[in-house]
Amino acid sequence: MNTTEFGNLDALELLVARTGYHGALTAADKAAIRSLPFRLKTIDPGQDVVRQGDHPNVSVFIISGMLARYHTLPSGDRQYLSFHIAGDLPDVQSLFLKVMDHSLCGLGPSSLALFPHAPLKKLLHRRPSICFALWRLTLTDAAIFRQAITNNSRSHVARLAHLFCEQYFRARENGLTTADSCYFPVNQSQLGQALGMSHISVNRALQRLRKLKLCEFRQGTLTVLDWPGLVRVAGFDPLYLHVAE
Repeated sequence: MNTTEFGNLDALELLVARTGYHGALTAADKAAIRSLPFRLKTIDPGQDVVRQGDHPNVSVFIISGMLARYHTLPSGDRQYLSFHIAGDLPDVQSLFLKVMDHSLCGLGPSSLALFPHAPLKKLLHRRPSICFALWRLTLTDAAIFRQAITNNSRSHVARLAHLFCEQYFRARENGLTTADSCYFPVNQSQLGQALGMSHISVNRALQRLRKLKLCEFRQGTLTVLDWPGLVRVAGFDPLYLHVAE
């Protein structure tokens, strides 16, 4: 994947659309976003964008692909904290926190726009509507983190089903689904590291969901066969994603 595939217009218009999703923007707000400087970057699967302990001076915006947020444990193992799709700004908090307390890596080939902090901060001072929209975005991220903690109280099958519901629902809301399928380029080990489950437990939960004919998960693609059934098994309520407000 080459950075030349994505022009300035694509990245900035996508940022306008995603910011507008989280708040009402005026024509002047949109023009201000379109004036932001940035640079394009592509990353490979497994490549870190920023690492735990870094002092970043840019904020990452996902144009295509998917990123994962994770902690590195003393053992060297990972705890995946969240998964981020095209249109997400997964580290906007780096505007105000000097040191990254987690890492971001690519799950598949991903194209990113990197926005320098200084002009972005000036924009937020000048345009409060944009500031409020990004604040709402971080609050939604926090709601997802809270739900991830609650998810650990569910059975293994419900735990996996809930993560699948969340990923599919968010992809569908962002126009990233095709024929009841969405891109989710994780392996079983990564699912286990996200959900606090062993590889064997993940495999058994996948088999159970497949046997119930609720979904299929193969080669980085999640296909939902029975959405109401998957929602019921997961106990999924999208209220915490705040999409209809």
